Amino acid sequence: MERRELIPKQWKFDQAHSSINFSVRHMVVSKIRGRFTRWTGALVIDDVDPSMSSAAVEIDAASIDTGEPVRDAHLRADAFLCADRFPRLTFKSRLVESTSTGYRVTGDLTIRGVTRSVILQVEDGGRVRDPRGYDRAGFSAHTAINRNDFGICVNMLLDLGGLALGDLVEIEIEVEAIRKP
Repeated sequence: MERRELIPKQWKFDQAHSSINFSVRHMVVSKIRGRFTRWTGALVIDDVDPSMSSAAVEIDAASIDTGEPVRDAHLRADAFLCADRFPRLTFKSRLVESTSTGYRVTGDLTIRGVTRSVILQVEDGGRVRDPRGYDRAGFSAHTAINRNDFGICVNMLLDLGGLALGDLVEIEIEVEAIRKP
């Protein structure tokens, strides 16, 4: 008979195998993709009662990277992330619910000092023990936010109609978490 552990397990994010990515429409016809390169967090997984699980992440706003240094500097500036005044974006879960494919995580996302509730749809990628004897868990999460809800309202009209920058920001998170057994 398998013994079920009743204590929630604390996991570390494996930074080398995890990412926080985003995309937004540009000039109506394409998507610009980017990522944040510096972030930390805590992950607690309760396999018996997922509602006792939690996630918290702190992202360095200045670490935004779209592969274009001039654009990245513009995104760090006051019109967008205002990274000098608001150096961190944060997420803290409030509710974790099981779904047929993983979890639904409701939490508070703070950008530019504005906090809004968001829902992450999380796919459970499974668990494995690595050659060093560590347990690893994988998760893919996604959500979409309206940047205007966080005070990021800069835009301009295009001559032929439409806006230069879409309001919807799609967020995709890939997590590989690790813990010693």
